[in-house]
This record gives sequence, C-alpha cells and structure tokens, in this order.
Amino acid sequence: MRFDEVDGLRVATFGTGPRKVIAVHGISASLMAWGAVGRRLPEEWSLIAMDLRGRGHSASLPGPYGLPRHAEDVLRVAEHVGAGPDAVLAGHSMGAYVAVLAGAERAFDRVVLVDGGLPLPLPEGEDPDAALAATLGPALARLRRTFASPEEYVDFFKAHPAFAGHWSPDVEAYVRYDLDGPEGALRSRAVGEAVMADGRWMRTQSDEIGAALAAIKAPTYLLRAPRGLLNQDTGMLPDEVARTWTARVPGLRDEVVPDCNHYTILFDEQPVTTVLERITGA
Repeated sequence: MRFDEVDGLRVATFGTGPRKVIAVHGISASLMAWGAVGRRLPEEWSLIAMDLRGRGHSASLPGPYGLPRHAEDVLRVAEHVGAGPDAVLAGHSMGAYVAVLAGAERAFDRVVLVDGGLPLPLPEGEDPDAALAATLGPALARLRRTFASPEEYVDFFKAHPAFAGHWSPDVEAYVRYDLDGPEGALRSRAVGEAVMADGRWMRTQSDEIGAALAAIKAPTYLLRAPRGLLNQDTGMLPDEVARTWTARVPGLRDEVVPDCNHYTILFDEQPVTTVLERITGA
C-alpha cells in the first residue's frame, strides 16, 4: 500500500495492476475499510481508496459536506489516477450512495454497491438526526468521547456486536488508523459535523439518489449483508427495498452475501471473496 494526496485528500493505492478500482468508504469510516479487499486483489488490479473529507487523514478538509461534494472528490481522484472507462467504482455503506452519484456522472466498467446505495426515505415527520442516531448507535457514540490509549479504542471496537467473533488483523489496522490526538485523549479522526451533515443529506434526498441510480449506464451490482450494523437479523437494505429498486432499474443486479453483517462483508474471508469476484468480474 502506498499513500498519495489529491487536493488535500489522503489516497491509498493497494496493488500495482493496470486495472483500477475506485473505492469509497462509509459514513464514519476511512480508506482502511477497503484494506482486506485491497490486500487480496488479483495481480492485474489496483484499488484506489480515499479518506473522504471530514474523515481519516482528510479530516481537516473543510465543508460544505454532503454526498454530492464527496462524489466530486471521488471523480477528481479517479481523474488524477488515470481511471479510464474500464475502471470499476465501488462503495460501501454511505460510500455506496456516493458511488451512485459519481457513477451517474461518468462511464465506469461496472459499479459495485456494498450494502448501500438504495434510497431509504424518512417516514413522514421523522427527524433525520434522530433517525441517524437510532441507526448508527455506537458509531456516533465514539465520536463524542476520548480514549486513554490505542488499546482502549481497540477494546471499544472489540465490544461492538458486529465484530464479536470476527476480529482480525485487517479490522485492527482499520481501527488503529482512525485514531488521532495526544496520549490520554485519543479520539476518532471522523468529524462529527461531517457525519451528521452527510447523514441528513442521505436520508432527506431520496429522490436525487433514486434519479442517479436510474441514470447509471454501467452494470450495477448490489451486494447486501443479511445482518445489520449491530449484527441484528434485519439487514440495512431489506428485501422489499431491494425488490422495489431492481424492478425500477433494469441494470441493477441484487445479491445477498451469506453469513455477514454490515461491517464484516468487507472483512471476513468469504464475503470479501464475493466482493472481489463482483469487482473483477471473475
């Protein structure tokens, strides 16, 4: 893995092959969410992931935030690395929604949406901040506190229901990459203001997301986790939502990836194999 910077965005490249994957992480994550996928790329591929503004080592980049701004950043990175029309665009969680917006703007060989990307409109009268807090839970809680040591931060993640029994070196590298601050007062690099602004946009602009999804001309693969953000039995994208959008968007292929949750779909060996197969067309 090697690091670069594009207009203040931290960018990492996994692999050295000529075929390129542009990969986008989730709402409070970082480019290291793609570490397990990048580490197992076939030799003819390389994967380029970036820390979105307000996250990771791009945390100091200013707003305004919102998914269209992130899509602009993604397309700028794609241009910088010379990603042609044979490149693949992939996104996880909120990154899948960013990929939908970016994929509607330029040609890619395929678009891979990992447990995200389908409009989830708010019920009438529901407050978007309250809905976000209910959905994200521990992800927001960690942004509001400090940690005495890296080990305390690692232990916080080990207690997360999504990672119980699924800890690995890739997960630990992802967690440790996110830390910033002085010893005794460490905290997540993710900026709370950015997370909340992006979450509001994602839950209140369903029409724009749906229009962009329908505008993508490349084959689009939706990979859904059967379990949710807290490892609950209901995934983030229920079957009825997937059925609605596969009926509306003929190029959208829906697949449930067995035995994973919203996070482990990018870390456990078998789900990562599936993600790689859809990205590379193997």
